[in-house]
Parts: sequence; structure tokens; C-alpha cells
Amino acid sequence: MNTPSESTENARSPFVFEAAGLKKDYDDGQVHALRGVDLQIREGEFVAIVGPSGSGKTTLLQMLGALDRPTAGTLKYRRKSLLDFDDAAAYRAHEIGFIFQAFHLLPTFTAIENVQIPMFENHQSRAARKTRALELLRAVGLEQRVNHFPAKLSGGERQRVAIARSLANSPSVLLADEPTGNLDSESAKHILDLITSLHFERRMTLILVTHDMSVASRAARAIQMKDGQVVFDGDPAKLSRHA
Repeated sequence: MNTPSESTENARSPFVFEAAGLKKDYDDGQVHALRGVDLQIREGEFVAIVGPSGSGKTTLLQMLGALDRPTAGTLKYRRKSLLDFDDAAAYRAHEIGFIFQAFHLLPTFTAIENVQIPMFENHQSRAARKTRALELLRAVGLEQRVNHFPAKLSGGERQRVAIARSLANSPSVLLADEPTGNLDSESAKHILDLITSLHFERRMTLILVTHDMSVASRAARAIQMKDGQVVFDGDPAKLSRHA
């Protein structure tokens, strides 16, 4: 079976992800988080996945990032079954960048050290890791805070470190789960501006989970979920009709 990198090289497709009949059950089938999701996401798209708590949006994002496996259905990444990848960790390290609401920074590591963590998968030299991390922290406007620990950074600054870390291995897909959820309105705006600009500048596929319709309006496409199903897929401007 091909590795994720070989899949990227050998099976170019306009679709980064293709899901059919995707289901996810928990608690021995008592909880149906996903109830037959069908979707296709194209290369370079900015897609917002919206819906209330418990609608299945985060579960779907976890499937795309190979953080969880479906109970039933098919899920492909660049035409190859994501469920058949031999090394899901390598897929996550090389193909996917993650941004979470809770930042997930290591408290005993400085900003520049946190950004380097994904690079250990590539066995880069210490000098190469440090140079790359500094470059990314400059890109997110934190060149003056590289040696600060997370406790000494504001919420917005911590999320900027998390964004820099998500870009460490130059992924082609960025998965963001409520990236502004723990921030004040001003910081949230700056972080959303940053993520959006990175999407355009680096031509990354961006899939962003949010419950905030104003955040979803930044996307080119919105997928609305309810009770584990897709109930709307289209122009974010038309979301209110389906709320």
C-alpha cells in the first residue's frame, strides 16, 4: 500500500477528501455521532463546517485528520483510502496541520521549542528545526516572543504559536477546530485574519469547524451539520435560511 506521500505524488485528484456513507457510533452503538455523511472537498478550498454542539462537526474533522476511525463508510485522501494507510501518524505529521481551540502547547517548552515538535518526525537537524521554527514564528508576528513560555503569552499569542506549529512540516491541509473559541473578540479577529491569509498565500486546503456564523462567512463554502448529518452544503451567505 502506498504511503501518504506516495499517494500525493501518484494519484493527483481535484478532491483532497471524499467521504461516502460515513458513520461513527459510540457507546456500543447507542450514540450516533455521524449518520451517513457524503462529501467531497477540493484542493485549495476554504470550507467551514458549522452546527451546534453534538452535531458531529468535530467528529467529522477528527476522521479527516485520522484521529479517529469511522464505524462504517469510506473515506479517501487523494483517491487513496485513508482507512488503509499503514501509518496514520506519518499522515498526520506530513500531510495535515492541526489547530485546536485549547492550543495544546507544552507548558515547559518555549514558543520556538513548541513549534519544533512536529519536525522530530522528519529527523531534521537541531539547527534546521530551529531555523524553520523561527521563520514560522516571524510569519505569525511573534519574532519577539520566541523564547517565552506559554504561561507568559496571551491567548492570542498562544494560538499564533499553535498556528506556527501546525505549519512546521509544510502540510497541504489545515484542519482548525474552533480556533477562535477561547479568545476575546479582538484576538479572534486577528487569528481569523491570519488563518485566512495563510490559506490564500500558501494555497492550502482549509477546513474550519465553528459554531459562529460570522466566522463561517469567511469561507467560500459552508457545510452545516445537525444530528450527525449534512443538512446544508453551499454558499455561507445562505446559511441563515437553514439554521
